[in-house]
Amino acid sequence: MYMTIAETADYLQISPDIIEKLILNQKIRALHDGEQYLIYKNQFDSHLEQMEKYKDMLAEWLAEPIPEDWDAKDED
Repeated sequence: MYMTIAETADYLQISPDIIEKLILNQKIRALHDGEQYLIYKNQFDSHLEQMEKYKDMLAEWLAEPIPEDWDAKDED
């Protein structure tokens, strides 16, 4: 499925200007049909899945209780 720049910006929740810059810098693959850029939606799936994993890992890490402070003494 192909999306326009505006649809891609809504999908990724970022500015359309940033999408255009990423296309021009070849960070996002896109087709130009003569009038507008068309972006293949599935190229973002793995990125979004990875971001969800990182978000879950961070939430899990933040939910861990802080360990009690133990007194480490220098053995020298």
